Amino acid sequence: MHIAPLPAPRSEATGDLEKLFREHYDQVFRVAYRMTGSVSDAEDVLQTVFLRLARREEIYDLSPSPASYLIRAAINASLDLLRSGSRTKSVSLEDAAPLLAASPALSPEAQHEDREMRELIRRAISRLGASAAEMFVLRYLEGYDNREIALMLGTSQTVVAVVLHRARGRMRKEIGEFLEKHHEA
Repeated sequence: MHIAPLPAPRSEATGDLEKLFREHYDQVFRVAYRMTGSVSDAEDVLQTVFLRLARREEIYDLSPSPASYLIRAAINASLDLLRSGSRTKSVSLEDAAPLLAASPALSPEAQHEDREMRELIRRAISRLGASAAEMFVLRYLEGYDNREIALMLGTSQTVVAVVLHRARGRMRKEIGEFLEKHHEA
């Protein structure tokens, strides 16, 4: 997807950016949170996405779908963060709240295994190639179908299906190896 620059006065660009932020910040944050599993890291991703837009000298035409562009930007910024190893190590109160209110039916061991599995999935996604990770997140974390993903990424449904098939196989293998080692211990 090629995004052509449109010349615009800086004050108009700032207003457009503020409008984009108001309309899409929750969706960008949600994507980042699902990928990073951390409120603090998701806030960093949100800030990164919009700062990158703000630092550009010209405003970009994000049509036909600003949401598609911003979701992809959030996925890519999240992947950058996951791959960099510079994620927030502390746990905020917002992150701990769901654990404190966890169902009494779940044992502490089950809660720990659930958190471990989510972190394993995040790491496995971060090791996929860029387009495979993007497609995987759009499909399995954001719930888009193959047709919608193909439109967002400017490719065919066949390419999306093949990439997702390979990504699922790689994820299954990586998670399976972890589970085998984990249960042997």
